[in-house]
Amino acid sequence: MSDSLPLPNGHWPALDPGWVWLCGAGPGDPGLLTLHAVNALRQADVVIYDALVQEDILSWAPQAEHVYAGKRGGKPSAKQRDISLTLVDYARKGKRVLRLKGGDPFVFGRGGEEAQTLVQHGVPIRIIPGISAGIGGLAYAGIPVTHRDVNQSVTFVTGHDQSGNTPSSLNWKAISEGSQVLVIYMGMKHAAQITRSLLEAGRTPDEPCAVVCSATTGDQQVLETTLSQMATDIDASGLEPPAILCVGRSVLMRQVLDWQGMMQGEAPRDVDPLGRGRPAEAS
Repeated sequence: MSDSLPLPNGHWPALDPGWVWLCGAGPGDPGLLTLHAVNALRQADVVIYDALVQEDILSWAPQAEHVYAGKRGGKPSAKQRDISLTLVDYARKGKRVLRLKGGDPFVFGRGGEEAQTLVQHGVPIRIIPGISAGIGGLAYAGIPVTHRDVNQSVTFVTGHDQSGNTPSSLNWKAISEGSQVLVIYMGMKHAAQITRSLLEAGRTPDEPCAVVCSATTGDQQVLETTLSQMATDIDASGLEPPAILCVGRSVLMRQVLDWQGMMQGEAPRDVDPLGRGRPAEAS
C-alpha cells in the first residue's frame, strides 16, 4: 500500500505515541483488512504481530519495526504474559504500537487478556475488530454460518484451552443440543476427542462437516466429510493447522456456493443440497 492510494476522505484517528491499538488482521487475505487497520499500519512505529498475519500485510508498514510474537500449538513460542508486557514496554518508550492479530482480537485471540494488562499499566488502547476466521474463512469455502433454511443458531467453540487440551469446562451435550451449527477454532489436533464428545452428546454420525485450512489464503484447502469420519479423514489427508472445523447442515451449501471453484470454471454440484426445493425468493 503506497501513499499514492490514499484512504477515502473522512476523519481517520491518529495513532498517538504511547498508545497501543489491538487490531484484527482478518483471516489471511489482505483484502479483508478494515480501513482502520490500514490506517494503523501506515502510522505505527512498531507492529507486534502473531503467527497468522500474512507477510503481505506487514509490507504495508515499511516504516515500522516488525516484532514477531506468534503462538502456535506444539511449537516454541513466547509466553502470553511476556507478550503483554512487551506491549507495555514499547508504549512506555513513546512508540506508536500496533498489535496485529489474525482474525478478530477478541475471538479466541487473547486480545482481552492483552487489553487488560495494558489498562492495568495505564496504557491507553484502541480496539479495531477484524473478520474472524470462523465467519470469513467459512465464507471463502462457500459455507454460510447461518442460512434460514438450515439454522437459527450457531455456536463458536475453542478446540483447546490454556493447557493445550480440549477444554474440560465445555458441556458438549448442552452445546450439541443447543446449536444447529458448530464452528470450532483450533480443533484439528483434538478432532477425534471432539467428534467422540459430539457423538456421545447425540449428534448424528452422518452429519456434514468441513475442515477449512489456511482459510482465505492462496494455500486454502477444504475437506468435506461427516462427523463420524472427520478425525480419520483429517489424518489421511495430511492437512495441517491452522484450521476451522464446521459441523452442521450448512456445510451442504458448499455444493452450490463454492464461489472459488466457480471462478476456476467448476459447476455447482447440486442445485438443491438441502432437499427442500429451490430457494425461496428474498422477502
